[in-house]
Amino acid sequence: MTIAAPLPHTAFAALGDPVRAAIVERLSRGDATVSALAADFPISLQAVSRHVRVLVEAGLVAQRSAGRTRPVTLDAGALERTADWLRDAGRRREQQYERLDGLLARMQQEDS
Repeated sequence: MTIAAPLPHTAFAALGDPVRAAIVERLSRGDATVSALAADFPISLQAVSRHVRVLVEAGLVAQRSAGRTRPVTLDAGALERTADWLRDAGRRREQQYERLDGLLARMQQEDS
């Protein structure tokens, strides 16, 4: 399965920060400007703007011009693609563990 942007490691790195994760959570309830987002955090407007930029670069949110404002929008599809990748990776790991269990069982039978 080919994963479109965001790359999972980029998305995970972006979401690994609690402020960015909280911004994504807030945007899941609707678009907001950076100023509106900043009102929810005890950090500067510039810091929130930098966090939003990281989320944009990771492909998790988009920012567009709407007159004099620049609302930030969550890309739910990007989150779903990242979740799909994580589920697929979990399945692949599970299959690897099953193969390892089989190999260990065969080795144990050969030793007995």
